[in-house]
Amino acid sequence: MHAHTLSRPALGMVAVLFGFTTFALAGPPLICHPIEIGQAKSLPWVEFNQRGSTDYDLKNLSQDTLAILDSRPPVLVRMETLRRATIYARQDPQAAKELITRLEARAANSDSSGRPDALAWFDVGYLAEAYKQWMGRGEPNPAAGLDGYGWVRKAISLRGPDPEMEFAAALITLTSPGDAHRDHVQKALAGAKQDPLLAQNLASTFNHQTISELLATTTAGRLQQ
Repeated sequence: MHAHTLSRPALGMVAVLFGFTTFALAGPPLICHPIEIGQAKSLPWVEFNQRGSTDYDLKNLSQDTLAILDSRPPVLVRMETLRRATIYARQDPQAAKELITRLEARAANSDSSGRPDALAWFDVGYLAEAYKQWMGRGEPNPAAGLDGYGWVRKAISLRGPDPEMEFAAALITLTSPGDAHRDHVQKALAGAKQDPLLAQNLASTFNHQTISELLATTTAGRLQQ
């Protein structure tokens, strides 16, 4: 069938399928695409395909991750820190469980204290979604059954307009583009005009496309359906 004979629904499906093919070739975007954070402090660098032994002491993973997050860094730094934490966590089920348990308790405690912490809910939500993308099938996944995306949306509602959180939510929803995904994309792109580091991340390359192009592809797919 020639391209010009495709209906709008078919074109939309092509765009969505193109997006899924991209993820299959490049790997899960929350894990395989590093976030640019400039000179900000994060966990020690680790390659996304790291599975074997490492010089990093995994017993320190929760403590080190929480120390960085509790220093109140920008959302982009939190995203990269949680990405690295997930790669490390895959090597040690006990460390993986401890980290997400502590982050979930931290967020819940903020609610029970009467001062809900948007960043705490963002952290556990983003980690849960990263775990879902990286913990292998057949392996215990401490994020099973957790609504990480829902927690990220809760964080956005608590924090108010935050283009970096919208960017995170757009990445999470890349594999299921819909109206919510489109809204996250539009807010992230608009906010990047006043956020140079976010703009740099949107211009970075993932599987031969810029992130902004990839987001536009999935958003266009939804619009054409």
